[in-house]
Formats: sequence, structure tokens, C-alpha cells
Amino acid sequence: MLTQNLGYPRVGSRRELKKAEEKFWSGAVSAQELDQTARHIRQQNWETQRKAGIDLIPSNDFSLYDQILDTCLLTGAVPERYQPLVKKDPLTLYFAMARGLQQEGIDIGAMEMTKWFDTNYHYIVPEFTKDQEFKRISDKPVKEFEEAKALGIVTKPVLTGPVTFLAVGKEKEPGFDRIDLLPKLLPIYTDLLQELADKGAEWVQLDEPVLATDLSERQRHAFSLVYSALRAAAPNLRILLATYFGDLQENLETALSLPVDAIHLDLVRSPEQLETLLLNTGFVRSTRQLSLGVVDGRNIWKNDFQKSLHLIRKAEEVLGKDRLIIAPSCSLLHVPYDLDTETALPGDIRNWLAFAKQKLSETKILAQIFLDKRPWSECPVYLENQNAVQQRQQSNKIHKAAVKSRVAGIRPKDSERGTTFSERQSFQHKQLGLPLFPTTTIGSFPQTEEMRRLRAAYKKGAVTLEAYEAAIRDEIVASIRWQEEVGMDVLVHGEFERNDMVEYFGEQLSGFAFTQNGWVQSYGSRCVKPPVIYGDVDRPTAMTVRWSSFAQEQTALPVKGMLTGPVTILQWSFVRDDQPRRDTAFQIALAIRDEVIDLEKAGIKVIQIDEPAIREGLPLRKSGHKAYLDWAVEAFRLSASGVKNATQIHTHMCYSEFNDIIGSIAAMDADVITIETSRSQMELLDAFADFEYPNEIGPGVYDIHSPRIPAAGEMVGLLKKALKSIPPKNLWVNPDCGLKTRKWPETKAALVTMIDAARTLREEISR
Repeated sequence: MLTQNLGYPRVGSRRELKKAEEKFWSGAVSAQELDQTARHIRQQNWETQRKAGIDLIPSNDFSLYDQILDTCLLTGAVPERYQPLVKKDPLTLYFAMARGLQQEGIDIGAMEMTKWFDTNYHYIVPEFTKDQEFKRISDKPVKEFEEAKALGIVTKPVLTGPVTFLAVGKEKEPGFDRIDLLPKLLPIYTDLLQELADKGAEWVQLDEPVLATDLSERQRHAFSLVYSALRAAAPNLRILLATYFGDLQENLETALSLPVDAIHLDLVRSPEQLETLLLNTGFVRSTRQLSLGVVDGRNIWKNDFQKSLHLIRKAEEVLGKDRLIIAPSCSLLHVPYDLDTETALPGDIRNWLAFAKQKLSETKILAQIFLDKRPWSECPVYLENQNAVQQRQQSNKIHKAAVKSRVAGIRPKDSERGTTFSERQSFQHKQLGLPLFPTTTIGSFPQTEEMRRLRAAYKKGAVTLEAYEAAIRDEIVASIRWQEEVGMDVLVHGEFERNDMVEYFGEQLSGFAFTQNGWVQSYGSRCVKPPVIYGDVDRPTAMTVRWSSFAQEQTALPVKGMLTGPVTILQWSFVRDDQPRRDTAFQIALAIRDEVIDLEKAGIKVIQIDEPAIREGLPLRKSGHKAYLDWAVEAFRLSASGVKNATQIHTHMCYSEFNDIIGSIAAMDADVITIETSRSQMELLDAFADFEYPNEIGPGVYDIHSPRIPAAGEMVGLLKKALKSIPPKNLWVNPDCGLKTRKWPETKAALVTMIDAARTLREEISR
């Protein structure tokens, strides 16, 4: 019985990659120094997995930015606008595609970015044209295999499968289906597999998570074409087909028909698919191996050995132990590195958790317990595990009767504003008195190094609360004055007091715990530290009223109250798995509702409740969409519906495809929605136009995830595109997202340009 891992976190246990990359981008370190940091992280990851006793250790799961961007380089799927950079050094091309490039007369925007299936990880979206050609311009999988081999570790290279690679991309011109590109793409993969086999690879992992989604007949047929060609190209290389994030359902037959040596199933998300597979006589009679994804790669709760061992036993009774591989459910990219570095968590809560390093141990221990001839109940490690599981179930920290009672008492009218948007709009326009095409930002301003150091010093006790808050007040006042000076219409206080848009609220809500080093990659060098929701959630006291009121006192212009919505807090936390997610979302929604009402009482006239993750939570199968959207929309409306008609409710969404959920977005009934559209050149607005979306919209006019500063004419052009879909009275002007990760010089330059663009458009409209 083998063990394997599908992928490991890649930013470094202390975010070494993030720090090295950002220094490289600023010119503070060389490409060679960046490469040294990357090598150190890879080698450390491999050694950690070897010491844990994992049999099949992955390589090429590391990335400087994103694995799909890596695949674009591997296959030569480089959009035309970047072709002049192909002959420059590889890093210039790579990071230009990820972040854009604006230097030495070159001005190129970044590629589009969106969520990886239903995770909070963002990937770079491949762009395909009808005449697309593929040419291998990267040897990364081979180099990293050889790098590990030199350390005495024969790894299992990980590749994004060809069908998934095409499926997660976009056609950039009409009249063709990107699946038609497979015959051109396949030679890249067949040549690569042959080379890996020649270099000594024994296994290769091909990730095809698209098998957990609704596929067309053409896509299902494509799998047969692809894997027959791959099998023929490398007959001696063992191919492991990795699926994850959901139930294969009707695609299971497709997967089982493929000429591969092993299939991996996510038995955390969908344990029931194991029984279906074991009824497939063709698979049962074959010699193919089955990888059982029984350790949760998406959440941080300690594995329940009893549940996992029952699944392993069910498979072993049919297939025998020699055909089984024990594994996490998916790549461990989505969880933090090591629980051993957490010294501040309460002991009982810490005993309920497992991070990536611990999940490797769980994987190995499960195999060892199963192979042990003793009854499970006589294995000390099994008993220790079951004791921790029972302690969590019985803990008095988890359940609050008052919270459960309040959720049970929610009435339909609690989720209604009581008036239509058109009725509210006149009240709001009268109260706010804004010009046509009002300008605003999404909320946060740059978190300077000085502010970060001050916050860290305050947490360590090296700076007094009075000094810390005085600095925050100074930052807020300076930001308000600057916004007034440049002519912003609806201001923000900048969120200088906040560490993270979810963590900040979790710290003030009951039922949350926080890690010191629980960092998870969101995209590129951007890492987040998700809170842990372990129990019932409520709001002991107001969370944002004090700083929002202070900011509003500094100006006669409206200042937005800034909140994170219930679904986003849910999605961007490690959520308890002992009750339905819906129940946890409603608990959070009631806490946010209380905050919204208190902000209104304090005189805040515009309140933004961000929900960038609402699309992310959508089930991968259309059959599950309605049930999820019904409660997700209700959770948002519950949080927003306690205010008067004249109070304007905003929400923000980013990096999502809206076509299939536009009706639900409209049902949220936010007065203003701001969305990411600049990387897609306003393409996402098509869904709103086709739907005839009635409320106000702020399509982002520049990409805040890139240091590039577009010209005013470019922004005006985007706004004119937006006007083809949005009535002038409903159009706002804003960046794509919050500005926390940017530097002040580029932020100020871009916002001044944005305000100039809005003024230009006003003048043109008034002529």
C-alpha cells in the first residue's frame, strides 16, 4: 500500500518566496538570488515529504507565480502582445504575463486572473485563438525532476492535464471551440512524457479536476483521444490521473475507461463515489491502482481516522491492499505549512488541527494502521486521534444556544429592504448629491511598511495603544485630505487599522481562532492567513463604527463604511465541518447586520459589504447551484436589509464569471455593485447588459494587481465601453479592487488619472 502527496505549499514556511519576489520586482535582489530562494523552498519541501515517509513525492508542483501560467510557458501559449518579450530573459516574459509590464517604452497589461474552481486560489487564465500554435519554451518539469533526483529523490512530476488546461482558458476570438486545439497541443505533452521517462521518471501525475464538473460530450470524448496518445508515447511511464474537488458522477465512466495506471478520487468532498467505482467490474478486474484522497487538502481539521479507515477497508475488501494508494484529497497548496510553529493557539483548539506537514503524517499513519495486524482500538496513535476528535465534538466552546435560537428565528422580511431599487435610488441621489460618474475606491489604501512595523510592534507590546491609535488617526486624516484635494466623490478611510479584510472581523467575532503563521497563497506573492471558525459566531460589540465615525467627522463628503460580507468571511476562513455551511453563514450575516445598523445610526450614509467570494462558493455542478445561491443571497440580504431607503448599500466582487449567476447577483439587491473588469476589457459587463441589470455598477477601470498605471485615455475608453451596457446615471468609476498591496506613488498617480477620466467623460456627455 503506497502513500502519495499531490502537491505541497510553495511560498515557504515563512513566506520566503513572497519576500524574495517582491524584492526582485523592486530591484533589491537579482534573478539568481530569487532562484536560490526558490531552490531552497523546493528542496525543503521534498525533504519534508521524504522524512514523512511519503512514497510518491511530487515535483513541478512548485511555481514562482501560478501553475497554469507555468503551463502557458511550457506549451508556448503566449498571447501575441507578449511575443516581443519571448527573446528577452524568461522572468521578464513570465512576470509580464502575470503582472503587466510598463518600462523602457513597453506598456503591456497583465493576463486575466480568476478563481481556481471553487477555491480562493487565483490562476492566470490562458488565452487561445483559432490559429493557436504551441511550442515548448520551458523545461521546468524536467529541470525540477532532475533537481530532486540529484538529492536522491525520484519524484512524480505533476502536470496540468491537457483537457483541463484548455477548459480553464478562454477563446479570444469567436468562431471556434478551444477543445479543437487538442491535436496541436498533444505533441507538447507526448514529447514531455517521453523525455521524463528517459530521465528516469517512474510516475507522472496529470491533474484533471475538470472531470468533477459538467462536461460536454466533446470534452468527454477528448479525454479518450488525449490519454490514448499519452499512453502510446510513454508506455513504460506510469500515469496517475488526479481528479479532485468533487464527485465525478457521469464522468467516472470516462475516467475509468482511460488507459492510465492509477486514478485519484477526492473522498473528502465526495466519499460516496468510492462505492460507485467499486461496482465497476472493468476497473475491479483490472490491475490499475486507486488513490484514496481521504485526508482533507482544503481544510485544517485533524483527520478522523475511523472514517478514513472505513473507506480504506471498503476499497481493500474489493481491490486488495496492493492496489491502493493513500493520499490527501487534493494538493496541500490550500492549507498552511506546519502546525508546529503555532504557539499561541489555545491547546484544545490546536489539538483539533492539522496543517500540511501534519497531513503528510496522517496520510502515512493511516496506511500503517491499516497494515498493522492489531485491531485499530489497540493502536495508540488511533486512540489518540479518536480522543482528539471526541474532545472537539464535546467541547463547550463550540455551541451557543442564543446564537442558534436567533438563526432559527430569522423571518423572510428580515432579508427585505421593503422598497424597490428605483424607489431607493431617488432617496439616495437626493441625500448624497453626487455628480454623474461618481468616483470612489474599493476601500483599502496602501499598507506601508511603517504601518506594518507599527502594528507588529504594538502586538509585541513595544508600542502603546495610544501611540498606535494616534498613528492610525494621522493616516486616516491624511488620506481624507488627499482624497478631497484630488476630487474623489465618495471617500474611504483607508482601513489602516486592519490587517486583513476577513481576519480583522474574525478577531472581533466569537467562534474564531487565529494562527501566527497559517499563511496560504492566494495568487503570486499574495498570501492570506485565514481565520479558523471553530464555533458559533456572534458579535460581542461594534467592530468598525469608531474608525468610520472618526473618518466621517473629518469631511463633509460621504465616507463609506467598509465591511466584509458573510459569504466571503465564510469562504475565506477555515470553516467548521460539524454543521452545514449555510448555518455558519447566517450566524455571520446576523453579526454583520448588527454592524450595518450601528453604522447607519452613527451617520454613515454609504455602507459597502464586500462579497468577492460569492461566486467562488458556487458548487462545481449546475445541479447544486440553486441551493447554494438561495442561501448565499439570503445571507447577504440579511446582512444588508436593516437600513433605511436613503442609506446606500454597496458590494464588491472580483475575478469571477458572472453569466451563470447574474440573476442571483441582481437578487442580492445591492444599490451599487463594483466589479473587476479591466483585465477582461469590460468583457464581464456583457452578462449585466444581457440581463438588463437594473442597479448601479462600478466596473473597474484599472487593474490594481499590476504596478502598471494606465493613461486617462485608456480609462475613458473602458468607460465608454461600459456606457454601451450601463445607463449614465448608474455608472460609477473605480479601480478593480482594494489598494492595500500597492505602493502610494503608483496609487496616487493611478487614482488622479482615474478622476481625470471621469471628469473627461462628464464633459463629453454634457456637450
